[in-house]
Amino acid sequence: MSLVTAGHAWAAVLNRDRRCDGRFVYAVSSTGVYCRPSCPSRRPTRDHVMFFDSPPQAEAAGYRACLRCRPQSSAGSDADQRVERARRYLDAHPDELITLRRLAAQVGLSPFHLQRTFTRVVGLSPKKYQDTRRMARFTSALKRGETVTSATYEAGFGSSSSLYARAHEELGMTPSAFRSGGTGITLRYTTAPTAVGRILVAVTERGIAAVRLGDTAAALAASFRHDYPKAMLRQDTAGLRQHVRAILQCLIGDIDATFFSLDVKATVFQRKVWQALQQIPRGETRSYQEIARSIGQPTAARAVARACATNQIAVAIPCHRAVRGDGQLAGYRWGLERKKRLLALERR
Repeated sequence: MSLVTAGHAWAAVLNRDRRCDGRFVYAVSSTGVYCRPSCPSRRPTRDHVMFFDSPPQAEAAGYRACLRCRPQSSAGSDADQRVERARRYLDAHPDELITLRRLAAQVGLSPFHLQRTFTRVVGLSPKKYQDTRRMARFTSALKRGETVTSATYEAGFGSSSSLYARAHEELGMTPSAFRSGGTGITLRYTTAPTAVGRILVAVTERGIAAVRLGDTAAALAASFRHDYPKAMLRQDTAGLRQHVRAILQCLIGDIDATFFSLDVKATVFQRKVWQALQQIPRGETRSYQEIARSIGQPTAARAVARACATNQIAVAIPCHRAVRGDGQLAGYRWGLERKKRLLALERR
């Protein structure tokens, strides 16, 4: 197999990685069937699997195409196509409240089957997908300079009350403050040395808003100011001494990651992932697929990886414990070498 290594291909199969569909197929000797990497069928044992660059190669070797994932079709399985139609329909009707029954009728599935299949393929239920897209349109409009009222209705929120019910949880601040780059928000911060480099800790009156890792105090502070250009940022080394001590105790294992009061913006899915990360024992790792299974969404490994990548709270939300399906370390927003050092420190 020339396009990807067998190790990477097997990891993609275990994770049902849709990004690898079209790059190769895998064949199962015990069934005589070949599949695309994202096939929803039960995973075979590794000893029974062979990889081919293309469907014709698999067929030439005597294997037949899977009827569930239809690997010979570039369009994907029938279920995948219906989910894609449902997703496009939701995107095309941002101002409407689309019921599950209405959406199911549009794509020719039962409400139950659509709910289960959509969640498996996308990683979110149809309702959560629409909510997430609506919030993304809202924040995009605010960043363009639209007023809060204009952005509210442009995004498809029926009223300001339905928006404000979720705004602080999603944005970490009021919509007005978000629009103005943090105007009116006070963030106290400080930096300190650690065994894995310099650390920046920032807090609001609600809790810890950021824990960042870097090489120098100046670089960390500059990056933080860039992200909150109009917030009131106040360096407060003395006032945050207890917070820094707690983070350092967490780093060396003296206190648990769930100890902290946090003030971070997050979707429901992100919070689930971050809570799952906090449950991973110190010094151990879990694959994105394993984390996805632990939160009840076994095909959402890619969404789990994105949730790890958007984590603003190093150490206390230990995304350094998330790894690829083959056990190898994946990217880390504060550097792969630092991720290795964090895990090595935990395993002492």
